[in-house]
Amino acid sequence: MFAVEVRDHIMIGHSLPSPVFGPAQGMHGATFTVDAAFYTEDIDDHGLVVDIGLATEALTEVLAPLRYQNLDDVAEFKGKFTTTEFLCRHIFDGMAGFARSGRLNDGGRVKKLRIMLHESHVARAWYEGAI
Repeated sequence: MFAVEVRDHIMIGHSLPSPVFGPAQGMHGATFTVDAAFYTEDIDDHGLVVDIGLATEALTEVLAPLRYQNLDDVAEFKGKFTTTEFLCRHIFDGMAGFARSGRLNDGGRVKKLRIMLHESHVARAWYEGAI
């Protein structure tokens, strides 16, 4: 498979109110580096997996509602633990919708997507799946 990956970042605040999360139970901030990888079986006639500019715009748009937000106050997330893994899936769903809509101009060639969030230089999580 071929792949193209683009990167952005978000800053959020949240709490993880369960003893399993230790000190992260309380309100804290996080800055996540977010990578979105687009996979195709083949490149197009122009030698592309996907247009990097369109992929970057898509990631920026999907991340916009999360930027500088207290995730505890986001209605969609009420009753959820907004872990790194949870956020990976949330961002994946937004990016997959973007791909399915045809807004990447890839002709439906993107078959798989991986979203990776880097919590720090020593910890990261991801979600990947078929489009």
